[in-house]
Amino acid sequence: MERQIIAERPDKTVFAQNGLCYKMFEPGYSKSTILSEALNQGLVEETGLNIPGLLEITKIDGCWTIVTEYIDGETMEVLLEESPERENELLKQFVDIQAEMQTKRCPLLTKHRDKMNRKISETDLSATLRYDLHNRIEATPRHNFLCHGDFNPSNVIINSEGKAYIIDWTHATQGNREADAARTFLLFLLEGKRQRARKYLRMFCEATGCTRQSILEWLPILAASQSVKGIKDQTDFLYTLIFMDRSKLEALDE
Repeated sequence: MERQIIAERPDKTVFAQNGLCYKMFEPGYSKSTILSEALNQGLVEETGLNIPGLLEITKIDGCWTIVTEYIDGETMEVLLEESPERENELLKQFVDIQAEMQTKRCPLLTKHRDKMNRKISETDLSATLRYDLHNRIEATPRHNFLCHGDFNPSNVIINSEGKAYIIDWTHATQGNREADAARTFLLFLLEGKRQRARKYLRMFCEATGCTRQSILEWLPILAASQSVKGIKDQTDFLYTLIFMDRSKLEALDE
């Protein structure tokens, strides 16, 4: 059977073949990063959460490849695009899936605050600003909720029976669920979907009891972390968030 390309990136290709899903990395891609991603997948699978099962790590055409179960269905992103009239319903389901995920514990995963501190140290921000961001992290509650780190509609697949699967655990950590929600909120903003971001934030707060203030205070930290990727189209907006004061941050949801 021929490969069915699911996604192509400069450094990796995801394809389905013979009922399995393959994530094939280009030669030269960090082996430790690949193994770390596979480990994350295995650790999260052990929580009992609904995710594709990890099957093996192998080499295909000389490229390291992670092999998992293939989930036949549509992503939440496609469903939102095809049925805009169902946005509220689908966003509610999206939030409920995230809230359920965050009830799990995965103590062997990297701590989110450690990852954020490392990312901020990698930025080209001034020493004073880096110090301030490090202090902001230390001032947040120390939680150990399962955090996806890239929870967006393209990483949730709904199969024909309506069962939801969460995919792509590359950035999984354990930490503050407000931080994970802030990451999702930021991703919507970076896509230019401000209205959807607002709806999402309100629904998440209603579902979890988290306050919008406790979520929004993570935005400068996450913006600094995102800036390390050096995506030119995002730079100006990210720097605006990094330097934005609390009152203006809260206005993002108004």
